[in-house]
Amino acid sequence: MTMEKIASFTIDHLRLNRGVYVSRRDEVGGDSVTTFDVRMKLPNREPVLGQGAIHTIEHLAATFLRNHPVWGPRIVYWGPMGCLTGNYLLVKGAWESRDVLPLLQETFRFIAEYDGEIPGNTPADCGTCLLHDLPMARYEAEKYLRETLECATEENLVYPK
Repeated sequence: MTMEKIASFTIDHLRLNRGVYVSRRDEVGGDSVTTFDVRMKLPNREPVLGQGAIHTIEHLAATFLRNHPVWGPRIVYWGPMGCLTGNYLLVKGAWESRDVLPLLQETFRFIAEYDGEIPGNTPADCGTCLLHDLPMARYEAEKYLRETLECATEENLVYPK
């Protein structure tokens, strides 16, 4: 069976920078849903996020975003990429990268400064509650915030051609 290559596999990952990109836009039940590629690592050019760190980032970001006073009702999903170089954020509505940049700055600042119990980190709440690394999640969040989100340019917000 021959399958058509999906859009995300057509992005040149050798030229892709850290950043926030519109990965796709879909119509679901009459509403637009925008999928953002929240790329924290240079694909194939630097070590990926550790499993414990990205798992902790997932718990903290998903909790923060869904509880956000403005954006919370629009958040559809936050979760890690299988390649461990970033995360996907799905938001109800037709948005651009610049629209969510302040929200992601807020989210990663929250993670970088977080010093408490990881939300949803009990055996009853999480399928792998022992696979967390808060110190490394804080480190990776602060690095991404400082090196990418706070100084983003078009090369961090629009996929390379």
